[in-house]
Amino acid sequence: MNSFRYQAVQTSGTAVEGVIEAEDRRSALQLLGQRGLFPSNLEACSTNAATTTSTPTTKSVGFSFGQSVGRKQVTALTREMAALLGAAIPIPQALESLGEEEENLALRAVVLQISEAVRKGESFSAALGNHPQLFGTLYVSMIRVGEEAGVLPKVMNDLADLLEHEDEVRGEVLAAVAYPMFVLCFGFITVGVLLTVVLPRLFGMLQEMLTVLPLPTLILLKVSSALHQHWFVIIAGTAAVVGGSWWYLRTPGGALAWDKIKLKIPLMGAVFQSAALGRFARTLGTLVRSGVSLLPALKIVENTIGNRVLAAQIARVAEETRGGDSLAAPLRKLGIFPRTVVQMIAVGEESGKLDDMLLKVADIEERHMRARTKTLISLLAPILILVVGALVGFMVIALLLPIFKMSRAIH
Repeated sequence: MNSFRYQAVQTSGTAVEGVIEAEDRRSALQLLGQRGLFPSNLEACSTNAATTTSTPTTKSVGFSFGQSVGRKQVTALTREMAALLGAAIPIPQALESLGEEEENLALRAVVLQISEAVRKGESFSAALGNHPQLFGTLYVSMIRVGEEAGVLPKVMNDLADLLEHEDEVRGEVLAAVAYPMFVLCFGFITVGVLLTVVLPRLFGMLQEMLTVLPLPTLILLKVSSALHQHWFVIIAGTAAVVGGSWWYLRTPGGALAWDKIKLKIPLMGAVFQSAALGRFARTLGTLVRSGVSLLPALKIVENTIGNRVLAAQIARVAEETRGGDSLAAPLRKLGIFPRTVVQMIAVGEESGKLDDMLLKVADIEERHMRARTKTLISLLAPILILVVGALVGFMVIALLLPIFKMSRAIH
């Protein structure tokens, strides 16, 4: 038996190191994989240098949550991998080079493990499929098509373009929502502090000076007293409601119900629908351009569209397409897209440029989504400011009324 000193990353993102006994390097890698460890470095060591136990010791890597792998890191890895493959660098060497330079320990361990799997004879797509938490169905399917068609560098570039575009759209939406969310959170915190900390002390003084308080002051007094005395029950109840809702939304029935509600919310429903349809058209167009036939592409899109209601309609489209119908005919029948968009898809099918038309449709739907989001935010921000202002104004009036009453009594 030989001793191997290793540095690895656990599934939680924590870096560990230790010594393991194995017959050879391959056996050591297999043992570490069975223990849920992703090795970033594995070196043979002498018997004297070996530790007496193979139990991994945790290595300090700062904050553990800093080692999680984000979408943008996967997108950057895809773009870099496409560039290396375009330069005719073999897949194992490209992965090993990227893994050695990767600063994120969790992603580095995964990339090196994929490289090792490819070196052992596993296909690139199959090695990626072993890590579904990072590389989803769409990602693996496009890589498999690129491998089978011999155009992997081109497919990797198309995939990188798709991921970068999705990241860009998601960033724009988050940036647009950031200000209203800040206003809402700041307003809740301000009102909460006033009701639970500041006002109870002032009301105590006012009650000593006045026997009868104005109605707005009494209302605010009751609310403030309830929050001040039962804050723990309120927080626990809110946490229970949030936790129960979160659990329900993770069930199939709850997720389906929430997807139905999202599409019916005034103003917001149109935004969700445009976003989902834009994702459908762009993903399907990218898949068709990469060489995936229409029916398998629709199956992939069905699992990646992000809305179960629309996914069920896409499944119906796939079933009708299986019978020999074109894509435009079932889309027109189900009314998923506007007529002009369906006409564009029909023209794309007739001219043999379905992928180009689908990408143009995606641009149209995404422009609609951006315009509707801007309109919604332009309405939402003033409304939130008015709501917060009305709450603060009511509290100010409730405080000033007894003061005015005392001043009139003095005069």
